[in-house]
Amino acid sequence: MYSLSKFYHFLIKSQPWGVLGLWVCYNGGMQEIEKRLLELEGEFLKVYERLGVAEKVARVSELETEVAEPEIWKDVERATAANQELARLNDEAQPWELLRTQIHDLKELMALADEDLKEEIAGQITGMEVDFAELKKALGFKGKYDSGDAILRITSGAGGTEAMDWAEMLERMYLRFCEKKGFKVACLERVTGEEAGIKTAVYEVSGPNAYGWLKSEHGVHRLVRLSPFNANNLRQTSFALVEVLPRIAADTDVVIDEKDLRVDVYRSGGHGGQGVNTTDSAVRITHLPTGTVVAIQNERSQIQNREKAMEILRGKLVQMQLEQHTDTIGELRAGESAGWGQQIRNYVLQPYKLVKDTRTGYESKEPDKVLDGELEGFIEAYLEG
Repeated sequence: MYSLSKFYHFLIKSQPWGVLGLWVCYNGGMQEIEKRLLELEGEFLKVYERLGVAEKVARVSELETEVAEPEIWKDVERATAANQELARLNDEAQPWELLRTQIHDLKELMALADEDLKEEIAGQITGMEVDFAELKKALGFKGKYDSGDAILRITSGAGGTEAMDWAEMLERMYLRFCEKKGFKVACLERVTGEEAGIKTAVYEVSGPNAYGWLKSEHGVHRLVRLSPFNANNLRQTSFALVEVLPRIAADTDVVIDEKDLRVDVYRSGGHGGQGVNTTDSAVRITHLPTGTVVAIQNERSQIQNREKAMEILRGKLVQMQLEQHTDTIGELRAGESAGWGQQIRNYVLQPYKLVKDTRTGYESKEPDKVLDGELEGFIEAYLEG
């Protein structure tokens, strides 16, 4: 096979149009590459503007100035909120700013480029096109809370050890997915089963569009397999409930009347670290109008548990608003949350292998990969629906 330099030499020697022909051949290729770069830049700028990245960058600059002032730490709550907003906006804006810089630098390079750099430039454009396609998925996150963080809660259904083992399989699946997306995950509560698995697990998931990525997972997940806990190895069906709630830390975003709450405190049980069982630190909050109950026992203090429980309660009530299509918390109707009534996905390991979403019809014949965190296909099908 001829190298590019030998090919150009051949053109000069053998063709009647000689050097002119080489110039047309080479520049035609460079023109195509330049066209690709300009098309990429044009599409990039459209999405950059639609997502308001420039405004986020400006807000990052404001927040950096704000948190650099020592005075802000006199109000710890304000300082914490500012730092959290800064971290979130940085996570959202930095990939876009990086790609914008790369496009600009490559345009300058092309103005000086010679023949030897053509393939390298084409390869860089291909890489940027891939990065842009991934970043562009953010356009699918149009909901009010999609760009924010999420609360992920997994609860085993009826069925004892089988169901608790299934809940732990789902827990691993989501932790692997979050790891692949680069999300930060903090465990708020985890209650293990007596023999295996988990009864419940609650996680706080932080990262760009964390709620937008995970919200499609809200609902009941059903597993069919040969039981590893049954001496006769019979086929078993298990259920687990996955709740995905927007993380709403500020009580100004969702106002809940204190008279609508019943707060019970009790002694924490199960594993939770040294001292977890010595005081009445566990908190259970009931929202009386809707009957919604949230309990947290993982933190060391009653105050911390109450704060986390209220955060989760706000998320639950917002999720109910989305399901019931109401404008205010006061319009919510008790007993009408999807909860256990909404089976969204079946995972069949026996007698055949198939994972199928009941809402979109999207399916995979590789459940092992799905259970290892490969959920993008299911999520994107939901977002496009």
